[in-house]
Amino acid sequence: MLRVALREVRNHLGRFLLSVLAVTLGIAFVTGTFSLRAMLADTFGSIIASTTQGDLYLRGKAPAAGQGAGQAAGGEENRGGAAGGGGPGGTLTAERTPIPASLADDVAKVDGVRQAVADMIGPAVLIGADGQAVVNGQAPSIGSTLRDQDPSGRLLAGRAPHGPGEIALETTALKTSGLKVGDTTQVVVGNGPPRPVTVVGEVTYGNPMVGTTLVLVDPATGQAAFAPQGVVPQVAIFAEPGTDLTALEARVAKVVPADVEVVTGEEMRAEATKTINQLLGFLGTFLLVFALISLFVGGFIIANTFAMAVRQRQREFALLRAVGASPGQVLTTVLGQAAVVGVVGSAAGIAAGIGLVAVLRTWLAAMDMQLAAHVVITPAQAGGIVALGTGMSVLAALVPARRAAGTPPVEAMRDDVVVVERSLRLRAVVGVVLLAGGIAAALVSVRHGTQHAGTWLGVGAGAVLLGTLAVSPVIARAVIGVLAAPFLVLARPMGRLARGNVTRSPRRTASTAGALMIGMALVGACAVLAESAQASTAAIVATESRADFWVQSATRNVPPQVATDIAGLDVVGRADTVTVGRATATGPDGTGSYRVSGLPADAFGRTIRVTVDSGSLAGLAGGEVAVQRTSAVEHGWQVGDVLTLPTADGSRQARVGAVVESQLLGTPLVMDTGLFREVVPAGETTVLAVLVDGKPGVAQPTLRAALDRVAKPYVVLTVQDAAELTSALAQQVDQAMVILYALLGLSVVIAVLGIVNTLALAVVERTREIGLMRAVGLGRAQLAGTIVLESVLTAVFGTLLGVAVGVSLASALPTVFADQGLTRLAVPWDLLAVMVVVSGVVGVVAALLPAARATALPVLQAVADE
Repeated sequence: MLRVALREVRNHLGRFLLSVLAVTLGIAFVTGTFSLRAMLADTFGSIIASTTQGDLYLRGKAPAAGQGAGQAAGGEENRGGAAGGGGPGGTLTAERTPIPASLADDVAKVDGVRQAVADMIGPAVLIGADGQAVVNGQAPSIGSTLRDQDPSGRLLAGRAPHGPGEIALETTALKTSGLKVGDTTQVVVGNGPPRPVTVVGEVTYGNPMVGTTLVLVDPATGQAAFAPQGVVPQVAIFAEPGTDLTALEARVAKVVPADVEVVTGEEMRAEATKTINQLLGFLGTFLLVFALISLFVGGFIIANTFAMAVRQRQREFALLRAVGASPGQVLTTVLGQAAVVGVVGSAAGIAAGIGLVAVLRTWLAAMDMQLAAHVVITPAQAGGIVALGTGMSVLAALVPARRAAGTPPVEAMRDDVVVVERSLRLRAVVGVVLLAGGIAAALVSVRHGTQHAGTWLGVGAGAVLLGTLAVSPVIARAVIGVLAAPFLVLARPMGRLARGNVTRSPRRTASTAGALMIGMALVGACAVLAESAQASTAAIVATESRADFWVQSATRNVPPQVATDIAGLDVVGRADTVTVGRATATGPDGTGSYRVSGLPADAFGRTIRVTVDSGSLAGLAGGEVAVQRTSAVEHGWQVGDVLTLPTADGSRQARVGAVVESQLLGTPLVMDTGLFREVVPAGETTVLAVLVDGKPGVAQPTLRAALDRVAKPYVVLTVQDAAELTSALAQQVDQAMVILYALLGLSVVIAVLGIVNTLALAVVERTREIGLMRAVGLGRAQLAGTIVLESVLTAVFGTLLGVAVGVSLASALPTVFADQGLTRLAVPWDLLAVMVVVSGVVGVVAALLPAARATALPVLQAVADE
């Protein structure tokens, strides 16, 4: 029977290749996901190894209050970077209480210590040879320190910087900026103003920096810019060659305070690697979801292909049964063909996935984002991928294979093969039950205060999608009848013939359209999500921003001097600074470390407006605080609760005066600038924005011109009115959605292949019918037009179902994710209409090859076909 299966593959090579292609595309995505994750892990692992070269490290013994040991450092106020200390990295381990930088001098005197380096890192913006700030995509631009004889970096040219007028650049930054050693330029380090500098050295850390722009300054400049309070995240210790690290660790531990711990470099690197793997694990899971969606869509094509092949070969199977083949042998024959499809498609998909990632790596390298050179798939992963592709193919072919195995031998004696369509009643019942359950789960998700709303919505979406797939054959005749109505009038007799051919087998039509429906449902949901996010962003800015202009920095850190300069302008009426930092607070639920925002109490209602759920903002000037509603729910805070906040002189108590909702101020705690300065150390604050109002009677263009003059020397500053701020935030949404659309596009491509495959098989199945229609006068153009209309009706049917499902489910998103800023529902009807029109065009394109094949059939040969 294996020989029969292989012969069938050889005799119908085109059908086989289309099925293989469906598997190949899905498997290529799976392979690419694993390979990309491995390459990124290798890249970041190399960075960690090369920039975390210390033998020992000093750091705060306990994580900052309220922080879990596994939480990565983050936030605008955090100075953490891409790797560990002792080089251009901050920390990827848990956020901990900073330690005195002077400990580096203390431990340097310990016997066996060759060098101790305080980790100093922060924002830095480099001006390139073209006079513009160096921006390398989304890669960060950071500053760090470089010492003479620095053990973590290696000078390729020049020397280490000495004094505030000199810098060195890492190789990637040097290349991206267009500068060379000896050139003069400007740099913004930390919160300072731009200053002229000379590039005196080129440094490498032995591995690609993934596009990071790394500016290196001397230790004194670094401490003034990145550690003005004299505290750092950690200190790296380099041992003398041959030193016993265990003994050295014990000696160092004796000279450091009790709240500082000593850990080995291996422990630091292991923690950083673990955090990287967690982050990459999320990315891998995200991509793998889309890969499995593509495989699921490909399964429709395989199932449809084998279902139609079984119909066409029913007499052949009956003859096999008549000459002694058992049902199990017939089943094995069909499943064997499916296994061949899966194995070949998986093998091709592995090769295609590795090639895809190699191309991606080359493309990123051209943009100066160099990744690791190895694009690999382990043997275990390759085996699992082949098993996945083969299993999916066999599973998709299982139902057609069972039908083939059940063919009675008497069918071999019939002149015509009779296929009896089973009732759709059971399928309709199952579909209705799934739809009802999915709708119920979605309704549960939109109830205010429901826990795990996102999970409920996801379960409901899956059930609705499966329910729609189940009932689609039941509604196919009615829906396609409506869609075909214009063609019955405008395209006679092609419209009637196309409608009859499409509705004659509703299962096949629904299966073909189902693949496209899944892709279009996801695309439609993403379109609604993107439009709603933009509408929500516009609403947030319109509701909360009362300022004429916002002054912000590309580094998310506005130099404090800018606020002073702006406030001194004659045309400025108000200049309110929004500053963020981190403070420890003890409340009814215990002690925690929270991000806080500070701005003048009288700014509320003037340059910014927040929604007050309960309480009042009137007490902010007197030392009260406001808390975000989401944080209030999470921690059980209420108006009237008292929070204890540490200060430089001890601590002070602050009453919760209001519970507010604000997306522009996204921190859990909001307070007046005076209280903010008491509870947040000056060196640990970040100025996010300056909100500016003009004096009465000052025209907007005049105010903007004055602000532009202040901002221009700083290069990285932008001056935006409400419309420009909305546009900038919306652009960030668009960038994220482009990635989603590109990923979903693969499933749509696979669905189009399904339409091509189905039409091609339908031409073979209806060879005699086509011959008879040609014999009674149907022209070649009319025949081609009939097949094109069949394709268009199928594609539009699938698209309409998908759009309806996607829009319906996405309508729940603003309710479920309102706390994350998605507060408005907006449906892009124009884009959805374009999608429907494009689906018609896709139907035309998909029908070209099958139509050409049908019109090329010789009439007499077609009539005689059995």
